[in-house]
Amino acid sequence: MADVNKKQRIDQDSGGEIGPLVKSEPDIDVQEAMPSYYAKLFPHQHMVKWLAYGNDGKHAQADSHFFNRREFCFTLDGDIFVRYQAFKDGTALQEAIQRRCPAKIDIGPVYTANPQDRHKFGASFQPTERELVFDIDLTDYDDVRTCGSGGHICGKCWPLMAVAVKVIDAGLRNDFGFKHILWVYSGRRGVHCWVCDPSARQLTDEQRVAVANWFALYKGHEEGKARIAFLGGSAMHPAVNRAVDTLRTAWVEAILPAQRLLEDGPKCEALLRYLPEPTLVENIKKKWAARSVTSRTDQDINLIRWGVLEAEVNNRLAEERSRSKGASNYKVVGPLERCIPEIIIAHAYPRLDMEVSKKMNHLLKAPFCVHPKTGKVCVPLDPTRVDEFDPEDVPTVGSLLKELAAAKNGGGKDSGGAATEADGGGCKVEPWRETRMANAVQIFERCLLDDLAITNREELAGRTRAAVAIGQLNLDF
Repeated sequence: MADVNKKQRIDQDSGGEIGPLVKSEPDIDVQEAMPSYYAKLFPHQHMVKWLAYGNDGKHAQADSHFFNRREFCFTLDGDIFVRYQAFKDGTALQEAIQRRCPAKIDIGPVYTANPQDRHKFGASFQPTERELVFDIDLTDYDDVRTCGSGGHICGKCWPLMAVAVKVIDAGLRNDFGFKHILWVYSGRRGVHCWVCDPSARQLTDEQRVAVANWFALYKGHEEGKARIAFLGGSAMHPAVNRAVDTLRTAWVEAILPAQRLLEDGPKCEALLRYLPEPTLVENIKKKWAARSVTSRTDQDINLIRWGVLEAEVNNRLAEERSRSKGASNYKVVGPLERCIPEIIIAHAYPRLDMEVSKKMNHLLKAPFCVHPKTGKVCVPLDPTRVDEFDPEDVPTVGSLLKELAAAKNGGGKDSGGAATEADGGGCKVEPWRETRMANAVQIFERCLLDDLAITNREELAGRTRAAVAIGQLNLDF
């Protein structure tokens, strides 16, 4: 997350008096491209359709003031942070974006009143709803990654993000019953999640904390080991078992061999600390050194060693159970039963930025923004195909503009060079449909907007029925 303490905060209605600028060294090429990006490539209409939640039409029960109670925040060139912006409708939002060309757009909550008028309402100005959001960043996995650290991202560490998406998505759907979930690549080294169900948007801060804590198995590191909070008592909670099943596949197929965690070195020694008995560690190391293991070339050495480790743990567990004759010594058996899942969870379980999820008024970067350092577009992800996503092949503002120019030169009937309605040309085809942005928007529609539109109509129909019932009640009196 950006360090907002280094940014200047200027309210939309402030007098414009500012202190010294903080140099952020943005990629000038990216910033220079933003006017063209916002004019021709940013899917304004789709964003408005999402954030209006059905209140942008002429339905009798639509809240015509819903959209202009939503907070938007623009980060302008020079790291100038402009909060509490609000817009009458999608057209006003589009005009402001194209006029100011923000380096980043953040989305906040819907308030009780227009955010620009907040000073008029004092303590009664409060957020009323906001999507439940999650933020996962690869920098929190630097103790696991061997392929890089910090802002680095590649195909070797992407499986950590992919399995995080799978685990959180499954939990949100199966444990909480949410349906309208949007996953977005952050543009650099992480992913964002937006849960858009009406029930999720109306959660209180306390309820958001509870949901976030449900997923907070990873509690940081202590004395060289990850602290894991297993849900439940002696046995693992079904939700944890489900997560471990998902993690185990990614662990064996991608994470372990890609990060080379069991090759000799500090990462391997750190992993072995999760085994509960020193003699067990010694036996495993002896097996690893045996010629029957070192001479094998049919499989990656990390997977070979993992197979040996699992077999030795299971053999030790069977030995202890046999010795106890039905009255298992849980002080010995318990740690043996849990050490394998603990290793997998410690290295691969989602590591959430908890502060992002806890507060209704927390800002989060909007989908389809362009990351100022990488130039990559924050494209939506399909959680069912997240393994196929390549963070090194994400559309950039530069590549999209090149595609747009190529489409224009091709002279097709849907040429990207044609003027759009927003440009005053009256053409119905948006230029972005001639570029890879079309694929990103299709995922946005398929994974969120299409089903959300049905729910929005149902919500409006429910309001109509309630209004009719109240009217009938009044007539009865």
